[in-house]
Amino acid sequence: MSTEALGELSAQDLRARAAEALTRARARSVALTDAVDDEDLVRQHSKLMSPLVWDLAHIGVQEELWLVRDVGGREPLRPDIDDIYDAFQHARADRPELPLLGPAEARAYVKQVREKAFDVLEHAPMEGRRLTEQAFAFGMITQHEQQHDETMLATHQLRKGDPVLHAPEPPPARSGTLPAEVLVPGGAFTMGTSAEPWALDNERPAHEIAVDAFWMDTVPVTCGAYVEFLDGGGYDDEQWWSPAGWAYRQDNGITAPRFWKREQDGWWRTRFGVYERIPAGEPVVHVSYFEAEAYAAWAGRRLPTEAEWEKAARFDPATGRSRRFPWGDEEPSAEHANLGQRHLRPAPAGAYPAGASPTGVHQLIGDVWEWTSTDFHGYPGFSAFPYREYSEVFFGPEYKVLRGGSFGTDSAAIRGTFRNWDYPIRRQIFAGFRTARDAAPGEVG
Repeated sequence: MSTEALGELSAQDLRARAAEALTRARARSVALTDAVDDEDLVRQHSKLMSPLVWDLAHIGVQEELWLVRDVGGREPLRPDIDDIYDAFQHARADRPELPLLGPAEARAYVKQVREKAFDVLEHAPMEGRRLTEQAFAFGMITQHEQQHDETMLATHQLRKGDPVLHAPEPPPARSGTLPAEVLVPGGAFTMGTSAEPWALDNERPAHEIAVDAFWMDTVPVTCGAYVEFLDGGGYDDEQWWSPAGWAYRQDNGITAPRFWKREQDGWWRTRFGVYERIPAGEPVVHVSYFEAEAYAAWAGRRLPTEAEWEKAARFDPATGRSRRFPWGDEEPSAEHANLGQRHLRPAPAGAYPAGASPTGVHQLIGDVWEWTSTDFHGYPGFSAFPYREYSEVFFGPEYKVLRGGSFGTDSAAIRGTFRNWDYPIRRQIFAGFRTARDAAPGEVG
């Protein structure tokens, strides 16, 4: 569905769309928290992450604040816990020491909030306020919950013990032979959006930006390709690393992607409690920006800029238009991309030919978040909405932009304009990368 068609939905259709998205998000939250016992739910599995029970109640608090209190104008349910679940007031490492709601209390609270939120959805106008126009607030809360679901999925990857999550089916196999890289033409294109109904503030506004012609990897860098970097001594050779990256690698004793281990017969990894041989054909995952940057230098290439990534993902040379997704304007399907923790792993590189961009770049949506070389900042004309803490407070050189979503990202929380960001040292997230290079004059005609 195009952005124009989305903008023409009736209030009844908007309510139905919001209700379906909220329901799907809650089913995932329940599955992720019901997968473990109460002891695991309150345990902090890593200082990098909150206890799962904190994430669950935090989802409810945000929903209460925005949908029940703000949009609905209802009386607060639990104003006494607002501070406890304010992500800016308490670092993740400190959250286990807070007087958190217990598992049963947290489940009861989010259930009560959801009942009231659905009542608000039934009666709230879908116009008149920017917050409610085209059900934006409901879409924002859906995306917030799905983002925390992906965070909880990352916590599951960090937990010790027997597997508790199981994918219903393996991802599809690679389809056919692909070129190593694809030429993306230079010139201007429309980046960002002013029309996507549920786009967040950092995706706005749409603006024209020009990039020079460049070559981009057809698929994300695979585990097999990354092993060549490893076995070639890439982690021991300072020449491939930036000064900050080398300091990070040295100070933390980083010798391979997170969760990898070298055995006598090759490289193995732990994936949601399963110890398995590294799959050579899958995109590499759990690498930091610094590792991605070093690999790219070793390969004689570089990481793409954010603008290059979006042009490769959205620009259609035949029409000169920027699409919502690489394949067009329709919502992602199982044929387009690996999303929604459907497979609990990246799919083999080249597994989704129906999801390719007009220039022939594959798997730009789903599988692994892709590091770009761009610092996180606002677009020209940026305006914080509905609160500064969603994006603006993170602007600056401390954070690098990631694009495209992962196998753990839901379709409601990803599109061609969606922007993620994190510290360049982060490895517990489902992040990989692809590389690029400048096009020589003779290569662009």
